[in-house]
Formats: sequence, structure tokens, C-alpha cells
Amino acid sequence: MITKHHSIPDSSLLKKDGEAFNYVDSFQGVILANEQSVDITTVLKLFLSSGPKWGDHLLAIRDKVVALFGLKVAHNKQKEPNYAECKPGEQLGLFKLFDKSENEYVLGETDKHLNFKVSLLLETIDYESDKKRITITTAVKFNNIFGRIYFFPVKPIHGLLVKSTLKNITQQFEPVI
Repeated sequence: MITKHHSIPDSSLLKKDGEAFNYVDSFQGVILANEQSVDITTVLKLFLSSGPKWGDHLLAIRDKVVALFGLKVAHNKQKEPNYAECKPGEQLGLFKLFDKSENEYVLGETDKHLNFKVSLLLETIDYESDKKRITITTAVKFNNIFGRIYFFPVKPIHGLLVKSTLKNITQQFEPVI
């Protein structure tokens, strides 16, 4: 089951700088890792490859429209990097890597109209049953009125996209009963 919250998890790197955001959402799903090796790099790889197909189509349309206004477009697919060795500032698919720890990656992008960060956080919540929580948190800061205007129609689609992506990720593991 996927749950939605409107705050940044206390253990997230997004909290360390005390940066103020205009919008935050956080989707959580619980998995049983059991005998599978599940680490944050596995979650990152799944995040970058588990989005719904309709999301890819919407991104292509978005890129055509925003290019007309001089905003950044999605980067072309690159060869798969060694995710575990990536350093802040490097590009990982559509996102720039801002920060990472042993259980979290913070990705995102900065642009004229808004900045956003996406945290992928993996936490063990029960060592005996090897129950883990995957949290995808999105934090957005509007740089001007155009950021607010841009995000208005994006917000509901974003929620559906992240929830669908997290559901696809959690289905790769044993379900929590």
C-alpha cells in the first residue's frame, strides 16, 4: 500500500540544509526484502526505470512545449552509469545528483522558473522481518510567478506519476501482508 504525506521525513538529507520549499509531498511504500539484497542503489535504478509509459509520453510533450519558453528539457538517455560511484553534480538520467548517503539519493534540477529535489530514502523499519520503507519525497521551490503557473497543471499529474512509479518499484519485492 502506498501512503501520501506532506512533509519531509526527519531522517532525509532534504532537512539538513533547512531549505524552505513551497511544495512538498512524500509517498511511502513498505517492502519485505527477505533474501533479496535491497540497497538504495537498487531503489535508484528501479526509480529511473519504473515510471509508467504514459509518463514518458507526457514528458516528451512537456519538452516540446517548455523548449519554446527557454526552459530545460529532459536529457537524452545516456549509457547506464555506475550509480554507486556517482558523485553530486553528475547527471543520472533525467536528474542531476545533488546529494547522497548510504540510504538516500537526492536528485533534481534547477531552472529559471522553479527548482525541485526528489529524495529516494530507504529505511529498515523491522530488522527481524527485514521490512523496509521506501520513501519518495518531492520538494519544489518556485523562483517566480511562472514557476507557480507551471506547477499548477503539473501537480496532479506529478502525484499520479510518483505513486505509480513507487507502486511499480514495490511490486519488484515480496508484498507486505
